[in-house]
Amino acid sequence: MKLVDDFDEQALLEDIVETAKPPLPEECAHLHYLLVTPFRYGAAYPHGSRFRRAGYTEGVWYGSQRVETAVAEMAFYRLLFFAESPDTPWPRGTAEFTAFAASLAIRKVFDLTASAFDAQRAALEHPTDYLACQTLADDARGKGAEAIRYRSVRDPENRANLAVLTCSAFAERGPIRQHAWKLRISATGVLALGPDAEDRLGFGRAAFASDPRIAAMNWDR
Repeated sequence: MKLVDDFDEQALLEDIVETAKPPLPEECAHLHYLLVTPFRYGAAYPHGSRFRRAGYTEGVWYGSQRVETAVAEMAFYRLLFFAESPDTPWPRGTAEFTAFAASLAIRKVFDLTASAFDAQRAALEHPTDYLACQTLADDARGKGAEAIRYRSVRDPENRANLAVLTCSAFAERGPIRQHAWKLRISATGVLALGPDAEDRLGFGRAAFASDPRIAAMNWDR
């Protein structure tokens, strides 16, 4: 919107940008961009994530079974930005993020919260080393799994996340509901405010200290 004068020009610019993007995988073509984006881009994935290797690898859409877990994940990664940028001052105001829900119809899932994975739990829930998870994701794909259910390392209550491995797992073409959360980040941690009065979450300095990058962060800046 900063580049145009009205909505017609904005729509035209969006159409031009769309033609420059890689084509969608056929199974994903009907989906809203919030669901399809991780499966679209053919550029090399720069650093890897818990269930996706770095490089030219297949996409993974990450979600949480509870909004509180998704907020904890967001709070962690916002703090990680400041941990890796020690000269960046704390923001003065709040930042607004949109939480949205998606409907899934999964026929085969690897459930890492099950007791069968207890012997591997330390490796699968390591805060920074994702090799065991990435190897397991390769195995899951080879066996036709559409998603991996796992405990969040960032949520203080270790509630469940989902790593969706294929667009066929989505039951609806787009988000089924969405609402705003405001995050305030400061030297004392993260405060999160949701759409209702009772939607208040706090993450102090010790909340993510199990991650060595956060534990070593200079909070006083």
